[in-house]
Amino acid sequence: MCEEMRNGLAGARKEIEDIDRKIAELFEARMRAAKSVAEYKKQRGLPVEDKAREEELISQNSCLVREDLREYYAIFERDVMKVSSLYQHRLMEGTAVAYCGEEGAFAYFAAKRMIPDGKTVSKSSFEEAYSAVERGECELAVLPLENSYAGEVGQVTDLLFAGPLSINAVCDLSVDQTLLGVPGARISDIKTVISHPQALAQCAKYIKEHGWVSQEDHSTSSAAKRVAGLGDPEVAAIACEETAELYGLSILEKRISESRSNTTRFGVFSRCDNPGAGMRSSDGFSLVFTVKNEAGALAEALRIVGDAGFNMRTLRSRPRKELAWNYYFYMEAEGAVRGAQGKKMLEQLKNCCDKLKVVGVYRQ
Repeated sequence: MCEEMRNGLAGARKEIEDIDRKIAELFEARMRAAKSVAEYKKQRGLPVEDKAREEELISQNSCLVREDLREYYAIFERDVMKVSSLYQHRLMEGTAVAYCGEEGAFAYFAAKRMIPDGKTVSKSSFEEAYSAVERGECELAVLPLENSYAGEVGQVTDLLFAGPLSINAVCDLSVDQTLLGVPGARISDIKTVISHPQALAQCAKYIKEHGWVSQEDHSTSSAAKRVAGLGDPEVAAIACEETAELYGLSILEKRISESRSNTTRFGVFSRCDNPGAGMRSSDGFSLVFTVKNEAGALAEALRIVGDAGFNMRTLRSRPRKELAWNYYFYMEAEGAVRGAQGKKMLEQLKNCCDKLKVVGVYRQ
């Protein structure tokens, strides 16, 4: 009996060895596929993890095995996905991500949050960051789209209208503006504050109450760097709290913006669009368009969007640089724009729009 058991054990072990060899071959094949997925995500600035899809696959694939094994197969699948994610993170290391400002700008922290494996590349303007992706110097750019208090970032909206890049992901970053001065400075010493125009607008009431002169800089972080270089206790910067440590400044007062729920929405810009989004009712999309010079053309465009069942969240007009007294429109909406109803809507919009472009499709 013992001999039979030994033979049975040897046979089972041999079978497992044969299966493990096959698993090793399949593992390599799966990692090759994961590499392709990583390349796709890298080009579009998409996150490695997609928890909703992982759970969907585990639920779906668990049905492929016997019911009494499904619990264990789910554990196996999660482990495989964890390994795949680790591999994809490694492959995405060094992705060049352009942003506007110095290290420590709000855009810098947004880039770190949205592309944690990326290599941030500082640019001095929105146009330079956008152009770096157009030229292929960087794979991605992280740029602000709108602030909950100061409104749209018009320069970025204009780039969307005129340029070829697409928004593939968005995130909302809470913005807590902080007054920073050189070590030893006091609020009573301050006469001039320096910051980005958006930050100055967000803190306009605070600045006015103190009677300070404001000066614009191209980013909050460059303003902080400039104040540190001046070493003048009468000059302060408005930037985020984390910037103080980077440039050796003192925090004079926190949360100085007028709105206590100050949030900036950032977008990831890429040369490639994201065909993986736009099929869910919760997905977001952005359009830019001009309407024909006909009575009721804009109203007709809005009616088409509404009749198609899409939830329009934002509509803004912007002057066209090349044509005086002419405007284009930027729209953000929610819904499956790549579904049948979305395709129908876009076709109908062509009847009342001279120019129509989908500039972003993204998961929310």
